[in-house]
Amino acid sequence: MEKIKIQGMSCQHCVMAVTKALGAIPGIKNLKVDLAKGEASFENSQNAGRASIRKAVEDAGYRVAD
Repeated sequence: MEKIKIQGMSCQHCVMAVTKALGAIPGIKNLKVDLAKGEASFENSQNAGRASIRKAVEDAGYRVAD
């Protein structure tokens, strides 16, 4: 399981937007976006690169914390 910290989420709509963005990446499975923790956890079965994951989150209007 991989985890990334996401900044800028403040409501359930944010969770849905991030879930949709990350879910569109091939190989991302068992995705869970946690608003309270400000993070997403998922399995990356096709080894999607960090750059593509970051871009998907940023395109949805949020930031990946380093």
